[in-house]
Amino acid sequence: MRAIRNHGAEGPRVAPFELFFDLVFVFAITQLSHLLLAHPTFGSAAQALFLTLAVWWAWMYTTWTTNYCDPNHPVIRIMLAGLMLASLIMAASVPEAFGDRAMWFALAYVAIQCGRTAVVIWATAGHRLQKVFIGVCFWFLISAVFWITGAWLGGAAQVALWIIALLLDYGAPMIRFPTPVIGRSSTHDWQINGAHMAERCQLFIIIALGESILVTGATLARATPDALTLAAFTICLLGSVAMWWVYFDTAADLAAERIESSDDPGRLGRSAYTYAHIPMVLGIIVSAVGDELVIAHPGGHAEVVTVLTALGGPALYLAGHTWFKYIVFGTFSLPRLTAIGALCVLAVLAILVPVVPPLLLSTGSLVILIVVAIWDTHHYRRLQAAA
Repeated sequence: MRAIRNHGAEGPRVAPFELFFDLVFVFAITQLSHLLLAHPTFGSAAQALFLTLAVWWAWMYTTWTTNYCDPNHPVIRIMLAGLMLASLIMAASVPEAFGDRAMWFALAYVAIQCGRTAVVIWATAGHRLQKVFIGVCFWFLISAVFWITGAWLGGAAQVALWIIALLLDYGAPMIRFPTPVIGRSSTHDWQINGAHMAERCQLFIIIALGESILVTGATLARATPDALTLAAFTICLLGSVAMWWVYFDTAADLAAERIESSDDPGRLGRSAYTYAHIPMVLGIIVSAVGDELVIAHPGGHAEVVTVLTALGGPALYLAGHTWFKYIVFGTFSLPRLTAIGALCVLAVLAILVPVVPPLLLSTGSLVILIVVAIWDTHHYRRLQAAA
């Protein structure tokens, strides 16, 4: 039984064990949103951003791995189970990743990246992909030094070294993993199954949106069920629905078709899915924090943190989707850019004139998202009619 996937074979694009693996990252997203909510300061926001990027990178490289390697192969399945263990340790360490559990987080992250890549090097023996993953492993081993040393030193040294480590991890694919002796790879070497890559990223968006729904439900359960709270709950839930609509109604399937038919799917997989989905995931996490603040305190005047999360989250999400559509289709979405501008103006007004209640802010955000969703649906149907 070969560990390498046959992309031409018929069958499910995403294996059941991949879905099982994703359950760990439901917990990771919850940890990240709670970290931001527990300490709504710029320092905590920077930590949450950094840790989200690390968590995403651990999940994303696993997605690339299961694109190449069959998750039903016994060795790959055992590897995924080991990754689940390390990922749970990493997620559990999130609240104290810059404190007492820094080494736990660093060791778990390094074990995920280096351990998985070593297995892939074995699985791709005799295949052209092996050279690519030797380069990947080389760069992960370099960054591992900074992750572990930073965790050991702690304090300002940890911050500096971890930033270097993350820059190495994120920068390596951009420069195509230059490695001594074997050189650098080409995006044409990264011949992925585009449909699988698209579906995996769609599922992660669902995971993140699921966290926002859990937040709204849990906050409602703790709150006094008066009319204002129920209205805030309804608006926040509809906001999650609108985010889903913006991503999935037309763009998701069209983008999957585009990457599947591309002559360089590796490049699109790297740019559109590996990188451009990051602002969308961040936007959903920030929006979930805003939802909890709005439901908990729907009346009165909005605090600055409520304004920044309730409006900044959707703006970040739309910015990521704008970037994604530009990479895939080559055009900027004017409705999304207009919506981002409207959200920014609304945020500035709410901060300068602090009399706007949180419920009204959330309602304004929802209306803007609905307008974008309606425009998308109308535009797509118009294109279909013209064709």
